[in-house]
Amino acid sequence: MTQDRQKFEKIISLCKRRGFVFPSSEIYGGFAAVYDYGPYGVELSNNIKSAWWKEMVQYREDIVGLDSAIFMHPKIWEASGHVKGFSDPLTECRKCNQRFRVDTLLDDAGVFADEKMSEDEINKIFDDNKEKIACPNCSAKDFARAEKFNLLVQSNLGNLTQDWTKDPTYLRGETCQGIYVNYKNVLNSSRVKIPFGIAQIGKAFRNEITARQFIFRTREFEQMEMQYFVHPSEEMDHYEKWRERRWKFYLDIGLKEENLKWHKHENLVFYAKEAYDIEYNFPFGFKELEGVHARGNYDLTQHSKFSKVELDYLDPVSGEKYIPHIVETSAGVARTFLAIISDAYTEEENEGEIRVVLKLPFKLSPIKVAVFPLLKNKPELVEKAKAIFDDLKLSLMCEFDDNGNVGKRYRRQDEIGTPFCVTIDFETLENDTVTIRDRDSMKQERIAIKELSNHLQQRVS
Repeated sequence: MTQDRQKFEKIISLCKRRGFVFPSSEIYGGFAAVYDYGPYGVELSNNIKSAWWKEMVQYREDIVGLDSAIFMHPKIWEASGHVKGFSDPLTECRKCNQRFRVDTLLDDAGVFADEKMSEDEINKIFDDNKEKIACPNCSAKDFARAEKFNLLVQSNLGNLTQDWTKDPTYLRGETCQGIYVNYKNVLNSSRVKIPFGIAQIGKAFRNEITARQFIFRTREFEQMEMQYFVHPSEEMDHYEKWRERRWKFYLDIGLKEENLKWHKHENLVFYAKEAYDIEYNFPFGFKELEGVHARGNYDLTQHSKFSKVELDYLDPVSGEKYIPHIVETSAGVARTFLAIISDAYTEEENEGEIRVVLKLPFKLSPIKVAVFPLLKNKPELVEKAKAIFDDLKLSLMCEFDDNGNVGKRYRRQDEIGTPFCVTIDFETLENDTVTIRDRDSMKQERIAIKELSNHLQQRVS
């Protein structure tokens, strides 16, 4: 097993052991490619979404938020091209009858295949490289021709008395369509004017056949997307600015720059002017973290055509009327989560033992401060510790921990990424001071209780 693979297995193990991520429906044997977020996972996920929302909405005057429905009119997915064109190339092993994504098999063999390639293009590359590719299940090298498989998840919502397979509704395959069909509502109900953006965080669903690599590719996932509406002549200027901003965001939340790179899409969809992905060096290699795309006016044009509703923008100053072009930024919560964990996972030697610590950025850490009474069987220490915990929890996400000796508590908090541990001991009862232990340096200092809250808030921020 390679060192990177070992690290990945350790990360997966830690995520379950410490309550970050659980396999969904585990007591029933699990449910493939679906995961649940545990107590610390949901806190980390919320902190990631909060950081993104502040950056994209709170700190800007030209972007507003939206929360569109997961179920939308089926015509939306016809207009967007998802009903006919939203598909993955699949092949079947003729020996064991397992199905696999062809682009994934090629990627494992070191051959790049863009997901936007036609069926004939993907089959040519697949045929040219078949000697390099073995079935991940049985190791055979006998595959059927690749065929496109639609990824939309169908539902019987609203079709209880009919054959819903003939006229299905869908769980949304991406969140951006909810933004496009609400563009006019936002324009008419708020004071935005072009250029402006609409941001949204929400669930999307894809009928992935070969979902893998833990939470990197799943059937139910959460997207953080922003669609920026611009004048056609200014699309590429805004596009370059958004590339700079999105790159800087990942540095600001603590990812190491050496683990990031740009990947340019060579096979663009016909309506796109340019598309880049920010890729992160996961333990299984560089993969997409976020896409930044110049989409032109295709989306609004299609929805105007299918809905028969004009989606033009009338400039209040010049009187010019046009359909805006769109610059899109699209990131996955789970992928950002996995990148943050991968970047933070550290093994250090300490007094002859290996210390596992998640060196998470303080603002993303699930728990900011853990409060310990030195001994749980001393009521006076527990009472004092509880009082300090009750005070700190009003401004910081805290945890009270009196289970095991202090050394074991430190190790547990290190593994969940808690920046600071506060210990209440007998000296606390004498002079109202406590010990603060720093996660990364493991250094300890004493500080007066009356200064504790301000001190920790300054350190965390």
